[in-house]
Amino acid sequence: MPEFDTLAIVGLGLIGSSIARGARQFGLARRIVAIDGDASVLERVRALGLADLATDDLGAGAAGADLVILCVPVGAVGAVAATLGPALKPGAIVSDVGSVKAAVVAAVAPHLPEGVHFVPAHPVAGTEYSGPDAGFSTLFSGRWCILTPAEDADAQATARVTRFWEGLRAIVETMTPEHHDLVLAITSHVPHLIAYNIVGTAADLEAVTQSEVIKFSAGGFRDFTRIAASDPTMWRDVFLTNKDAVLEMLGRFNEDLAALARAIRWGDGDALHDLFTRTRAIRRGIVAMGQETAEADFGRARPSEPERARSLEAPKPGAAQ
Repeated sequence: MPEFDTLAIVGLGLIGSSIARGARQFGLARRIVAIDGDASVLERVRALGLADLATDDLGAGAAGADLVILCVPVGAVGAVAATLGPALKPGAIVSDVGSVKAAVVAAVAPHLPEGVHFVPAHPVAGTEYSGPDAGFSTLFSGRWCILTPAEDADAQATARVTRFWEGLRAIVETMTPEHHDLVLAITSHVPHLIAYNIVGTAADLEAVTQSEVIKFSAGGFRDFTRIAASDPTMWRDVFLTNKDAVLEMLGRFNEDLAALARAIRWGDGDALHDLFTRTRAIRRGIVAMGQETAEADFGRARPSEPERARSLEAPKPGAAQ
Protein backbone atom coordinates (compact mmCIF):
# COMPACT_ATOMS: atom_id res chain seq x y z
CA MET A 1 0.00 0.00 0.00
CA PRO A 2 1.22 3.56 -0.69
CA GLU A 3 2.53 5.44 2.33
CA PHE A 4 0.15 8.33 1.52
CA ASP A 5 -3.19 8.43 -0.26
CA THR A 6 -2.84 11.99 -1.63
CA LEU A 7 0.47 13.81 -2.03
CA ALA A 8 0.43 17.52 -2.89
CA ILE A 9 3.62 19.13 -4.19
CA VAL A 10 3.89 22.93 -4.22
CA GLY A 11 6.43 24.04 -6.83
CA LEU A 12 7.29 21.72 -9.70
CA GLY A 13 10.92 22.62 -10.34
CA LEU A 14 13.82 20.17 -10.28
CA ILE A 15 13.12 18.89 -6.75
CA GLY A 16 9.34 18.95 -6.90
CA SER A 17 9.16 17.19 -10.26
CA SER A 18 11.71 14.60 -9.09
CA ILE A 19 9.58 13.89 -6.02
CA ALA A 20 6.52 13.49 -8.25
CA ARG A 21 8.36 11.11 -10.56
CA GLY A 22 9.80 9.09 -7.68
CA ALA A 23 6.52 8.91 -5.78
CA ARG A 24 4.85 7.58 -8.92
CA GLN A 25 7.59 5.12 -9.84
CA PHE A 26 8.01 3.71 -6.33
CA GLY A 27 4.30 3.67 -5.43
CA LEU A 28 4.52 6.09 -2.51
CA ALA A 29 1.19 7.89 -3.11
CA ARG A 30 -2.07 6.83 -4.72
CA ARG A 31 -2.80 10.34 -6.04
CA ILE A 32 -0.42 13.20 -6.81
CA VAL A 33 -1.46 16.86 -6.97
CA ALA A 34 0.89 19.43 -8.54
CA ILE A 35 0.49 23.06 -7.45
CA ASP A 36 2.34 25.88 -9.20
CA GLY A 37 1.66 29.53 -9.94
CA ASP A 38 3.28 29.44 -13.38
CA ALA A 39 0.91 28.43 -16.18
CA SER A 40 3.78 27.25 -18.38
CA VAL A 41 5.02 24.95 -15.60
CA LEU A 42 1.54 23.46 -15.18
CA GLU A 43 1.37 22.92 -18.92
CA ARG A 44 4.60 20.94 -18.85
CA VAL A 45 3.46 18.99 -15.78
CA ARG A 46 0.33 17.92 -17.64
CA ALA A 47 2.27 17.09 -20.80
CA LEU A 48 4.75 14.98 -18.84
CA GLY A 49 2.01 13.24 -16.85
CA LEU A 50 3.64 14.05 -13.53
CA ALA A 51 0.41 14.41 -11.55
CA ASP A 52 -3.22 13.41 -11.44
CA LEU A 53 -4.19 17.05 -10.97
CA ALA A 54 -2.24 20.21 -11.81
CA THR A 55 -3.56 23.49 -10.44
CA ASP A 56 -2.53 27.02 -9.50
CA ASP A 57 -4.98 27.09 -6.57
CA LEU A 58 -3.03 26.46 -3.36
CA GLY A 59 -6.04 25.92 -1.14
CA ALA A 60 -7.97 23.67 -3.51
CA GLY A 61 -4.86 21.67 -4.39
CA ALA A 62 -3.90 21.02 -0.78
CA ALA A 63 -7.41 20.31 0.51
CA GLY A 64 -7.66 16.64 1.40
CA ALA A 65 -3.93 16.00 0.98
CA ASP A 66 -2.24 13.68 3.48
CA LEU A 67 1.25 15.05 2.78
CA VAL A 68 2.04 18.51 1.41
CA ILE A 69 5.64 19.21 0.39
CA LEU A 70 6.70 22.82 -0.16
CA CYS A 71 9.24 22.94 -2.98
CA VAL A 72 9.52 26.72 -3.27
CA PRO A 73 12.38 29.12 -2.42
CA VAL A 74 12.83 29.42 1.34
CA GLY A 75 11.92 33.10 1.20
CA ALA A 76 8.43 32.16 -0.03
CA VAL A 77 7.51 29.35 2.38
CA GLY A 78 5.85 31.62 4.94
CA ALA A 79 3.44 33.18 2.46
CA VAL A 80 2.64 29.77 0.96
CA ALA A 81 1.98 28.27 4.41
CA ALA A 82 -0.30 31.19 5.32
CA THR A 83 -2.45 30.44 2.28
CA LEU A 84 -2.37 26.68 2.73
CA GLY A 85 -3.06 26.58 6.46
CA PRO A 86 -6.85 27.01 6.45
CA ALA A 87 -7.27 24.37 3.72
CA LEU A 88 -5.37 21.58 5.44
CA LYS A 89 -7.30 18.71 6.96
CA PRO A 90 -6.67 17.49 10.54
CA GLY A 91 -3.84 14.98 10.63
CA ALA A 92 -2.22 16.28 7.45
CA ILE A 93 1.56 16.46 7.33
CA VAL A 94 3.42 19.45 5.90
CA SER A 95 7.07 19.19 4.89
CA ASP A 96 9.50 21.12 2.71
CA VAL A 97 12.81 20.71 0.86
CA GLY A 98 14.60 23.92 1.78
CA SER A 99 18.34 23.93 2.42
CA VAL A 100 17.82 26.27 5.40
CA LYS A 101 15.82 24.95 8.32
CA ALA A 102 15.63 27.30 11.32
CA ALA A 103 14.22 30.16 9.22
CA VAL A 104 11.76 27.80 7.49
CA VAL A 105 10.47 26.51 10.84
CA ALA A 106 9.98 30.07 12.07
CA ALA A 107 8.17 31.06 8.87
CA VAL A 108 5.91 28.02 8.44
CA ALA A 109 4.96 26.68 11.87
CA PRO A 110 2.84 29.70 13.02
CA HIS A 111 0.52 29.28 10.01
CA LEU A 112 -0.33 25.62 10.53
CA PRO A 113 -3.53 24.84 12.46
CA GLU A 114 -3.61 22.52 15.44
CA GLY A 115 -3.73 18.91 14.37
CA VAL A 116 -1.52 19.49 11.32
CA HIS A 117 2.01 18.12 11.69
CA PHE A 118 5.15 19.87 10.41
CA VAL A 119 8.19 17.73 9.58
CA PRO A 120 10.84 19.90 7.83
CA ALA A 121 13.18 18.10 5.44
CA HIS A 122 16.17 18.82 3.25
CA PRO A 123 17.12 16.35 0.51
CA VAL A 124 20.82 17.02 -0.13
CA ALA A 125 20.64 16.42 -3.85
CA GLY A 126 20.25 18.42 -7.02
CA THR A 127 21.74 19.63 -10.27
CA GLU A 128 22.28 23.05 -11.81
CA TYR A 129 19.18 22.59 -13.98
CA SER A 130 15.66 23.70 -13.10
CA GLY A 131 12.08 23.26 -14.20
CA PRO A 132 9.76 20.23 -14.46
CA ASP A 133 11.72 18.76 -17.39
CA ALA A 134 14.93 18.65 -15.31
CA GLY A 135 13.63 16.21 -12.68
CA PHE A 136 14.21 12.45 -12.59
CA SER A 137 12.95 9.74 -10.26
CA THR A 138 16.37 8.62 -8.99
CA LEU A 139 17.66 12.09 -8.04
CA PHE A 140 17.57 11.18 -4.32
CA SER A 141 18.87 7.62 -4.65
CA GLY A 142 21.73 7.08 -2.20
CA ARG A 143 21.68 10.76 -1.18
CA TRP A 144 21.08 12.17 2.28
CA CYS A 145 17.75 13.62 3.34
CA ILE A 146 17.93 15.50 6.64
CA LEU A 147 14.80 15.82 8.79
CA THR A 148 14.60 18.52 11.47
CA PRO A 149 11.38 17.88 13.45
CA ALA A 150 10.70 19.83 16.64
CA GLU A 151 11.32 18.09 19.96
CA ASP A 152 7.56 17.74 20.50
CA ALA A 153 6.81 16.70 16.91
CA ASP A 154 4.39 13.84 16.38
CA ALA A 155 6.50 10.67 16.25
CA GLN A 156 4.18 8.91 13.83
CA ALA A 157 4.25 11.83 11.38
CA THR A 158 8.05 11.91 11.51
CA ALA A 159 8.18 8.17 10.93
CA ARG A 160 5.88 8.46 7.89
CA VAL A 161 8.00 11.21 6.33
CA THR A 162 11.09 9.10 7.02
CA ARG A 163 9.54 6.14 5.22
CA PHE A 164 8.53 8.38 2.33
CA TRP A 165 12.09 9.58 1.75
CA GLU A 166 13.46 6.10 2.22
CA GLY A 167 10.94 5.05 -0.42
CA LEU A 168 12.59 7.59 -2.73
CA ARG A 169 15.83 5.68 -1.98
CA ALA A 170 17.31 8.47 0.16
CA ILE A 171 19.34 7.94 3.36
CA VAL A 172 17.55 9.73 6.20
CA GLU A 173 19.29 11.55 9.05
CA THR A 174 17.68 13.62 11.84
CA MET A 175 19.12 16.69 13.57
CA THR A 176 18.03 20.04 14.99
CA PRO A 177 17.35 22.93 12.60
CA GLU A 178 20.21 24.98 14.08
CA HIS A 179 22.75 22.17 13.73
CA HIS A 180 21.58 21.52 10.18
CA ASP A 181 22.12 25.16 9.22
CA LEU A 182 25.65 25.20 10.64
CA VAL A 183 26.65 21.97 8.88
CA LEU A 184 25.14 22.99 5.54
CA ALA A 185 26.74 26.42 5.75
CA ILE A 186 30.18 24.87 5.24
CA THR A 187 29.25 21.86 3.11
CA SER A 188 26.91 23.67 0.71
CA HIS A 189 26.24 27.35 1.24
CA VAL A 190 29.79 28.74 1.48
CA PRO A 191 31.00 26.59 -1.48
CA HIS A 192 28.18 28.04 -3.58
CA LEU A 193 29.10 31.56 -2.45
CA ILE A 194 32.73 30.96 -3.42
CA ALA A 195 31.67 29.59 -6.80
CA TYR A 196 29.47 32.60 -7.50
CA ASN A 197 32.33 34.91 -6.52
CA ILE A 198 35.00 33.17 -8.62
CA VAL A 199 32.80 33.04 -11.71
CA GLY A 200 31.84 36.69 -11.17
CA THR A 201 35.53 37.65 -10.94
CA ALA A 202 36.22 35.75 -14.15
CA ALA A 203 33.38 37.59 -15.86
CA ASP A 204 34.93 40.91 -14.79
CA LEU A 205 38.26 39.79 -16.29
CA GLU A 206 36.77 38.77 -19.63
CA ALA A 207 37.47 42.10 -21.31
CA VAL A 208 41.02 42.23 -19.94
CA THR A 209 41.91 38.74 -21.16
CA GLN A 210 40.17 39.08 -24.52
CA SER A 211 37.71 36.24 -23.81
CA GLU A 212 40.49 33.81 -22.86
CA VAL A 213 38.98 33.07 -19.44
CA ILE A 214 36.00 31.35 -21.04
CA LYS A 215 37.92 30.00 -24.04
CA PHE A 216 40.61 28.29 -21.99
CA SER A 217 38.53 27.38 -18.93
CA ALA A 218 40.12 24.38 -17.21
CA GLY A 219 38.35 21.66 -15.26
CA GLY A 220 38.50 23.50 -11.95
CA PHE A 221 36.84 26.63 -13.33
CA ARG A 222 34.24 24.59 -15.21
CA ASP A 223 33.26 22.86 -11.96
CA PHE A 224 32.73 26.27 -10.35
CA THR A 225 30.56 27.41 -13.27
CA ARG A 226 28.33 24.35 -12.84
CA ILE A 227 27.66 25.31 -9.22
CA ALA A 228 27.30 29.00 -10.11
CA ALA A 229 24.60 28.11 -12.65
CA SER A 230 22.23 27.13 -9.82
CA ASP A 231 18.94 28.93 -9.40
CA PRO A 232 19.60 32.57 -8.35
CA THR A 233 16.30 33.07 -6.50
CA MET A 234 16.78 29.98 -4.38
CA TRP A 235 20.35 30.84 -3.43
CA ARG A 236 19.59 34.49 -2.74
CA ASP A 237 17.04 33.31 -0.17
CA VAL A 238 19.44 30.73 1.28
CA PHE A 239 22.10 33.32 2.05
CA LEU A 240 19.64 35.83 3.48
CA THR A 241 17.89 33.30 5.73
CA ASN A 242 21.02 31.49 6.94
CA LYS A 243 23.28 34.52 7.15
CA ASP A 244 24.55 33.96 10.71
CA ALA A 245 25.86 30.46 10.02
CA VAL A 246 27.19 31.46 6.59
CA LEU A 247 29.05 34.47 8.00
CA GLU A 248 30.52 32.33 10.79
CA MET A 249 31.82 29.73 8.32
CA LEU A 250 32.95 32.45 5.91
CA GLY A 251 35.01 34.02 8.70
CA ARG A 252 36.73 30.69 9.34
CA PHE A 253 37.31 30.26 5.61
CA ASN A 254 38.90 33.71 5.35
CA GLU A 255 41.29 32.86 8.21
CA ASP A 256 42.33 29.62 6.53
CA LEU A 257 42.70 31.40 3.19
CA ALA A 258 45.00 33.96 4.80
CA ALA A 259 47.15 31.14 6.20
CA LEU A 260 47.31 29.57 2.75
CA ALA A 261 48.37 32.89 1.23
CA ARG A 262 51.18 33.17 3.80
CA ALA A 263 52.41 29.67 2.94
CA ILE A 264 52.58 30.58 -0.75
CA ARG A 265 54.22 33.96 -0.07
CA TRP A 266 56.96 32.46 2.13
CA GLY A 267 57.49 29.34 0.05
CA ASP A 268 56.27 26.96 2.78
CA GLY A 269 55.96 23.87 0.59
CA ASP A 270 55.48 21.54 3.56
CA ALA A 271 52.36 23.42 4.70
CA LEU A 272 50.91 23.34 1.19
CA HIS A 273 51.65 19.64 0.76
CA ASP A 274 50.10 18.80 4.15
CA LEU A 275 46.92 20.70 3.30
CA PHE A 276 46.58 19.14 -0.15
CA THR A 277 47.15 15.67 1.31
CA ARG A 278 44.37 16.16 3.86
CA THR A 279 41.91 17.52 1.31
CA ARG A 280 42.68 14.67 -1.09
CA ALA A 281 41.77 12.20 1.66
CA ILE A 282 38.44 13.97 2.19
CA ARG A 283 37.59 13.62 -1.50
CA ARG A 284 38.41 9.93 -1.41
CA GLY A 285 36.23 9.54 1.70
CA ILE A 286 33.25 11.12 -0.06
CA VAL A 287 33.67 8.75 -3.00
CA ALA A 288 34.02 5.77 -0.65
CA MET A 289 30.73 6.70 1.07
CA GLY A 290 28.94 6.59 -2.27
CA GLN A 291 28.17 10.32 -2.27
CA GLU A 292 30.20 10.86 -5.44
CA THR A 293 31.88 8.88 -8.17
CA ALA A 294 35.48 8.80 -9.32
CA GLU A 295 34.38 8.62 -12.98
CA ALA A 296 35.39 11.30 -15.45
CA ASP A 297 33.21 14.45 -15.26
CA PHE A 298 31.85 13.08 -11.97
CA GLY A 299 29.91 10.47 -13.95
CA ARG A 300 27.41 13.08 -15.11
CA ALA A 301 25.82 12.45 -18.49
CA ARG A 302 25.68 15.37 -20.85
CA PRO A 303 22.09 16.57 -21.43
CA SER A 304 20.80 16.71 -24.99
CA GLU A 305 20.66 20.11 -26.69
CA PRO A 306 16.87 20.46 -26.23
CA GLU A 307 17.18 19.50 -22.55
CA ARG A 308 20.02 21.97 -22.06
CA ALA A 309 18.08 24.76 -23.74
CA ARG A 310 14.96 24.16 -21.66
CA SER A 311 16.81 23.88 -18.36
CA LEU A 312 18.77 27.08 -18.88
CA GLU A 313 15.70 29.18 -19.69
CA ALA A 314 15.17 31.96 -17.19
CA PRO A 315 12.16 31.24 -14.93
CA LYS A 316 9.21 33.55 -15.39
CA PRO A 317 8.28 35.99 -12.60
CA GLY A 318 6.36 34.23 -9.86
CA ALA A 319 7.43 30.76 -10.95
CA ALA A 320 8.14 28.27 -8.20
CA GLN A 321 11.57 26.62 -8.22
